Amino acid sequence: MSEQQLPVVVIGAGPAGLAAAAHLVERGITPLVLEAGPAAAAAVREWSHVRLFSTWGELTDPAAEKLLAPTGWTKPNGAGYPSGGDWAELYLQPLADALGDRVRYGARVTGVSRAGRDRIVDADRETQPFVLHLTTADGREERLFARAVIDASGTWASPSPAGASGLPALGEKAAADRVTYRVPDLKDPAVRARYVGKRTAVIGSGASAFTALATLAEASRTEPATHAVWVLRRGISGSTFGGGEADQLPARGALGLAAKAAVDDGHADAVTGFRTEAIERAEDGRLVLVGEDGRRLDPVDEVIVLTGLRPDLSFLSEIRLGLDDRLQAPTELAPLIDPNQHSCGTVYPHGHRELSHPEPGIYLVGMKSYGRAPTFLAMTGYEQVRSVTAAIAGDLDSADRVELTLPATGVCGGAGLFDDPSAEQAADGGCCTPAPPLVQIGIGAPTTPGAGQAPSSGGC
Repeated sequence: MSEQQLPVVVIGAGPAGLAAAAHLVERGITPLVLEAGPAAAAAVREWSHVRLFSTWGELTDPAAEKLLAPTGWTKPNGAGYPSGGDWAELYLQPLADALGDRVRYGARVTGVSRAGRDRIVDADRETQPFVLHLTTADGREERLFARAVIDASGTWASPSPAGASGLPALGEKAAADRVTYRVPDLKDPAVRARYVGKRTAVIGSGASAFTALATLAEASRTEPATHAVWVLRRGISGSTFGGGEADQLPARGALGLAAKAAVDDGHADAVTGFRTEAIERAEDGRLVLVGEDGRRLDPVDEVIVLTGLRPDLSFLSEIRLGLDDRLQAPTELAPLIDPNQHSCGTVYPHGHRELSHPEPGIYLVGMKSYGRAPTFLAMTGYEQVRSVTAAIAGDLDSADRVELTLPATGVCGGAGLFDDPSAEQAADGGCCTPAPPLVQIGIGAPTTPGAGQAPSSGGC
């Protein structure tokens, strides 16, 4: 079989992977999607209870819609906000079904290389097809070949730890029975029993942490013994809670405001400047968080760690990747998304060129392309795979025509600053908006008018 007759292998049947397959079909190229889980969108299903802050209009891909049209599929109301479960059941699984036997389930990729060439060998490297090793659900090992590889396996399976150094805190693994890395689903009776009426530490400062705080605060309204301790590595400033009403994605802005309300209404205490070094077990079995500065927090029943995600690069060890040494994102993409350099929430349009590697023919797309960067939108992934599949097809005019404008978060400044409150405060004026007012934190603290809301104008 010639290389052109080989399929393009897509790793992962999530939003970006399935969209990539749809674009390949549209271009007459055979895709083969390998999904480790038993159904499409296996990772999305694990947070099926969480509502997205993007609308349906921003969550479906044009090529996928064309593939779905003959099946009788009806696009949900574009203005609605689906849950992860809705996204999986009403769009992603139907799309996988439309792709038919081009999607294989229970196929976990364990290695990718060039046929007959490890990463050291130069001779005839680029003329060899890719070879992939995979393990099936029943434990069998297989090998298959591909003309190109699109890795859309995401980062869901690799959550970052509680330890501020990027390593697990001392005792974190031993406390696994009381530590989770997911937003709890309190509609599940078993999960509800674990958190309701209990004291829970939430470590993190992003959208997932906001969601967890809002969830626990809601439970606290009916079960007052439910209380959260919000552990923040940095100090509090106006940007801590996101852009509020200035966020061009209103639901995303509302998450930050809900987290602020959880603290102001007394459902959560905020602990700032706390960098977790150890998790110790108290005599009664509860957990005590210990900071690098020696502070010890009062015991908690549970710990929810929401400090971000990171890519699993282990099965790509024989591939020559070009990755930024900080973010683990493609070298050309990293400066566009690096939170050390900017934090305005907008990303310059990018496509196959920014996603390419020294090893031609392999692309990391979707969440995985962002490495450890904290934010990603589905529409970014859809535009990425449109450009990448055009490049694979040899249509460079289309591949280079990247026209995507992402909604701004309404938050700027504070980027790259570390444990310096005075500098952080000064930088809140940032690159695109005046400094938002400081937020009053504390149980039942009155809210300053306009607090937590960035000005309605401006953007990077």
